[in-house]
Amino acid sequence: MAGTARRGGTTDETGRYAVLYPALAEAAHRVGATAIGLIDVGRPAALNLCVDRVGITYSDGVFLGDPDSPVQESCSIVHGGAVPDRTMPPVVRRVAVTRHRPDVEDALLAEDPPVRFYGDVVELLSEAIAAVPEDALVVVTTTRALSRLPIPRRPSFVDRLREAATGRTVAWVSAEGVGVAPSVPTLGDRPASGHSIVGIALYEGAEHRVDAVARCWSRGRILDWFH
Repeated sequence: MAGTARRGGTTDETGRYAVLYPALAEAAHRVGATAIGLIDVGRPAALNLCVDRVGITYSDGVFLGDPDSPVQESCSIVHGGAVPDRTMPPVVRRVAVTRHRPDVEDALLAEDPPVRFYGDVVELLSEAIAAVPEDALVVVTTTRALSRLPIPRRPSFVDRLREAATGRTVAWVSAEGVGVAPSVPTLGDRPASGHSIVGIALYEGAEHRVDAVARCWSRGRILDWFH
């Protein structure tokens, strides 16, 4: 969710990196994960799977990601917050779950294409999670994707995550509109207020923890990180 992506691709897709990178690193940190299996849901291009392959400069001076990447982005930090200065663990599996096939494969994914599942994104979650090696933390990402699901189906998405967590830890990193992501705190914000809330949910057996860690505007070009 940032400013200057030096490559093809839509701003709508590429702009999420500045929000996703620190949230993914934080999720891994909370459970002590040393490897990630990244699953992106609901975006045909699946560019969220490239989050570790870009460089991101924040206005407070923090840099995250790959300094040698051809894709360099920027993000403005507001309200005195600061993103965690942590590095994501290696991504050992990339999985895309989408209703439709992408028109083209992005350049950053073409050399190492993700495992792809096509169809009902809720029903396919279990298969996608099973495709991640057991020694890697499953991290599911959604960015303005759940709003494409009918409201009655959104709780089923969380149910699938909880079901998968009976045998392993599952993380969900979301950047969705206020009230769109079930169980993610709304912080008293009004629905349809024009910004997204960034959530980190961790599921392990019957235990779960869900936090709102940031607000973001302009598809992530502006970020208020408060954890």
